[in-house]
Amino acid sequence: MDVNTLSNRVIGLALEVHTQLGPGLLESAYCECLAYELYNHGYKVEVQKPLPIVYKEIKLEHGYRLDLLVEDRLVLELKTVECFTDVHFAQILTYLRLGNYPLGLLINFHTKSLKDGIKRFINQKATNI
Repeated sequence: MDVNTLSNRVIGLALEVHTQLGPGLLESAYCECLAYELYNHGYKVEVQKPLPIVYKEIKLEHGYRLDLLVEDRLVLELKTVECFTDVHFAQILTYLRLGNYPLGLLINFHTKSLKDGIKRFINQKATNI
C-alpha cells in the first residue's frame, strides 16, 4: 500500500476516535485509542517510538519520541491545543527529516470537527517510501 492510501486510512481511523471521544481529553488518551484502532485494523504501529539524534560522535538514543509511527513510514504527531503554531510544524518536519520518513500527519484532537485539525507534511528528501 502506498503512503498516500495509508494516510487516508489512518485519517479515517482518527476521525472514528474523535467521533467516539470528542474534544477535551488528554493527548495520551487519543494516542492510546488511535494506536488501538490502528492495531485492530492490522497496521504495524509503534507508540512513543524513540528517535535518536546523532551529532558528530555523539548519539543521543532518546533525543525525541514520535507519538505514533505507522508501517515504518507515516509519522503521527498528536496534539490537543487551541491551534497549531510554527513550533508544531517545525517539530513534525524535524521528525520526518531525522527519521527519513516520507509523510507525517499533525492531528489536533482539540477541535469541534477533526477535519479542521489535520495537517499533512511531506518529506521530499525521504528515501524510505
